[in-house]
Amino acid sequence: MAILVTGGAGFIGSNFVLDWLAQSEETLVNLDKLTYAGNLRNLESLQNDPRHVFVHGDIGDTAQVGQLLARHQIRAVLHFAAESHVDRSISGPRAFIQTNVVGTFSLLEAVRAYWQALAPAQQAAFRFLHVSTDEVYGSLEPEAPAFTEAHRYAPNSPYSASKAASDHLVRAYHHTYGLPVLTTHCSNNYGPLHFPEKLIPLMIVNALAGKALPVYGDGQQVRDWLFVNDHCSALRTVLAAGQPGQTYNVGGWNEKPNLEIVQRVCALLDELQPRADGLPYASQISFVADRPGHDRRYAIDARKLSADLGWKPAETFESGIRKTVQWYLDHPQWVQEVQSGAYRDWVQSHYAQAGSAA
Repeated sequence: MAILVTGGAGFIGSNFVLDWLAQSEETLVNLDKLTYAGNLRNLESLQNDPRHVFVHGDIGDTAQVGQLLARHQIRAVLHFAAESHVDRSISGPRAFIQTNVVGTFSLLEAVRAYWQALAPAQQAAFRFLHVSTDEVYGSLEPEAPAFTEAHRYAPNSPYSASKAASDHLVRAYHHTYGLPVLTTHCSNNYGPLHFPEKLIPLMIVNALAGKALPVYGDGQQVRDWLFVNDHCSALRTVLAAGQPGQTYNVGGWNEKPNLEIVQRVCALLDELQPRADGLPYASQISFVADRPGHDRRYAIDARKLSADLGWKPAETFESGIRKTVQWYLDHPQWVQEVQSGAYRDWVQSHYAQAGSAA
């Protein structure tokens, strides 16, 4: 038996793969298309680990997915693969519909065919865990209660709309076909291995390069911040004990405006790697025009996950952001390769045979 992870070379996916194999002897099959944010350098430590089976492929290829499910006797699928950057969805929404909606549909079809052919006991034990986002719920007013699992969907960007559509497909496959699905909605993740287009890694990388630190609008957009390793532990908990058909919100209980996040990153860099001229990194902050349809506030109520399954985050924001900034300071080569695209050359030389042989 094994588990299948889609998108396991991306930010959250690769952290989950590393976390899983640090605690389990079970084989993990990692299916990733290796688009711009899929980086197998993240998983270099697993290069010779037989428990990690990497497959270069597309969730939309139902034949390939079906073969992997049968060959490795998959007992659970964790579906991370998605286009996820809101700004990219605004300038190019088609890829988000293709991957997040059509891709999820194709994956569900392959999984359904495999699951329906299993023996009854294996069917009952099987799980399909769909990793979604709090952005499907839309925007909250400043004093409104945090999102619960019962909050109505109100997506405001092509990205969040595509994720909402995929959520509905997953729900439909449970209610129509009986597929044992689980869905999680996470808040903003941060931590190591984050592609530097998102807020925190972008601020770290730009600050160290002496570039402007662009902040949308007035910087008072509020997000709930979740350290990626805490998210991984929540997913393991939901996979092990979650009830099929249920949805679980995963949050860090850390609501903070974007400007405060940027200022905290700057303060940590001032402490850990001061500028040569002695000026504070906050002097590089630059306010730019807000993006279209920018949601003002997200906040996750994760009490259901805590009450039903006993999960809670291990990191405070202060401990998590310090670990994150220190990781980027300790891994300048990773940052350089991501920015230059050199990690793609490494993939070609180290994983060319692995992808075809798996």
